[in-house]
Amino acid sequence: MADKPVVLFLGTENSARRQMAEAFLRKYGGDRFEVSSAGYEPTEINPLTRRVMAEAGLDLAGQRAKSVAECLGKLPGRYLITLCDRAERNCPTAFPQVFPRLFWAFPDPVAASGTGTERLTVFRRVRDQIEARIVAWLRETTPLT
Repeated sequence: MADKPVVLFLGTENSARRQMAEAFLRKYGGDRFEVSSAGYEPTEINPLTRRVMAEAGLDLAGQRAKSVAECLGKLPGRYLITLCDRAERNCPTAFPQVFPRLFWAFPDPVAASGTGTERLTVFRRVRDQIEARIVAWLRETTPLT
């Protein structure tokens, strides 16, 4: 069991938004929380996710896209944060015992179309939105134990 409350970021593929959130929460709140992320249909971390996080000074080398099955019954969850509609819809049946549950809606950068530069711009915008949300949440949150 972890000494710090666990925050689990939950989504579908676990290839972009959750990886960003996991890295930012570790950076800004790793002294207060254990942090993990998982997806219902995990894939590899998107290369553009790695790129924009490296631009922000965060290396995702230690992170990987994990399956929800790896977390069920194994993490002493205290906070569950979903970052996509599909995960929010599936969440109540997968993690009914975790409270509080939060839903932070961010656009899916992986779904962005256009040139490489246009897609990169979307990834950067979502990264910055997630970072701002993490910082704001940490200001207003006292960890549950």
